[in-house]
Amino acid sequence: MIPIRRLATTQPDFEAQLDALLAFETAQDPQVDIAVAAILADVKARGDAALLEYTRRFDRVDADSVASLEVPRADLVRAQKRIPKAARSALESAVKRVRAYHNRQAIPSWRYRDAIGAELGQRVTALDRVGIYVPGGKAAYPSTVIMNAVPAQVAGVRETIMAVPAPGGERNDLVLAAAAICGVNRVFTIGGAQAVAALAYGTATVPAVDKIVGPGNAYVAAAKRRVFGVVGIDMVAGPSEVVVVCDGKTEADWIAMDLFAQAEHDELAQAILITPSAAFLDAVSASMNRQLAAMPRQLVIAASLSQRGALIHVRSLAEACEIVNRIAPEHLELSVEKPEALLIKIRHAGAIFLGRESSEALGDYCAGPNHVLPTSRTARFSSPLGVYDFQKRSSLIRIPRKAAAKLGKVAAELARGEGLTAHAMSAEYRMQKNSRQDAKDAKKSRIKN
Repeated sequence: MIPIRRLATTQPDFEAQLDALLAFETAQDPQVDIAVAAILADVKARGDAALLEYTRRFDRVDADSVASLEVPRADLVRAQKRIPKAARSALESAVKRVRAYHNRQAIPSWRYRDAIGAELGQRVTALDRVGIYVPGGKAAYPSTVIMNAVPAQVAGVRETIMAVPAPGGERNDLVLAAAAICGVNRVFTIGGAQAVAALAYGTATVPAVDKIVGPGNAYVAAAKRRVFGVVGIDMVAGPSEVVVVCDGKTEADWIAMDLFAQAEHDELAQAILITPSAAFLDAVSASMNRQLAAMPRQLVIAASLSQRGALIHVRSLAEACEIVNRIAPEHLELSVEKPEALLIKIRHAGAIFLGRESSEALGDYCAGPNHVLPTSRTARFSSPLGVYDFQKRSSLIRIPRKAAAKLGKVAAELARGEGLTAHAMSAEYRMQKNSRQDAKDAKKSRIKN
């Protein structure tokens, strides 16, 4: 039996229990941070030589050069051909759907001319080079390749560099095939903090990138924190999460498996069910206990649900929405008869699945929206990974002479108020020259007439 906690909003200590449930220490382990700092400094100083040492130590791969850790394009294509036809078709279908969704996110450049003749605008350009980190070791994640590479390509990124560890030299065909299908430019079988360092600082073999995206373990997360500023990063993700809001009319087995699907990620993953039906909580609990034995990752699922999972009984679906906004989950399933009625009450969630048929698992792989989502309550202020994460914006400002005279007065007044005399004079010089030119033009006009 899974000892999953059961809460009710009618309990006098519910608020405290919910706080305890949601508490998660997002700060990195000091020892991990110290180790990562040393690795980053070493790779920055010694480049390829340091990369080879760490790959030998952590991945048990004794390579004679970093170049030998790069997967040739021909090998990517061969991997694509080696995988079963059904797997290849599934990858291609997922890429097609994810691309179609992200094509709608592209931000256009724009300009306009205002009432005084100033021309203003915004120019949108793509990043030049992006590093994609794909975890490896315990499992293979071709979906991570798709969700990071496709929006980068839609944005117009010129070059994508993928880093994926290959412990013991074992390269996963599904991951390599996904890279081939997505058109990733270069793939290196390196991992950990050393891979992040190589992507951030560059080595003789691995090119430096402008931004690093993709999930990883505590060492990868700590490394991304430390190199931010040298490069951009997508986010520092915490454990995966799902909250299911149900009216009690969905199949209990479906909801139980939705909770399992999140819990099987790892022991720190969080799966929560919220419903106004106490009988439904009983049914889902019974279903979980019945189905657990058939799960290959049953120990991970049981640990996750017992440590961080919960079944929450609420007074109403409206109250359920209030709790959802407080949790701000990565994934939210609205498994109810009329999900749109609840949607308008939801302010904070990374991805929202509407209706009983919309399982979160579909979003992980092939629905279309990105599965790289804000975790640990960061959905309160951040968004899913998208095309916009691979684009940057430059302001455009063209000020003609007459507009410069009008704006110069405003700028000079504000600059002097801030004590920035050079700023004021920079605007005033142009005003003075333009004023003299206007006087000359007026004189010529009078003489001519």
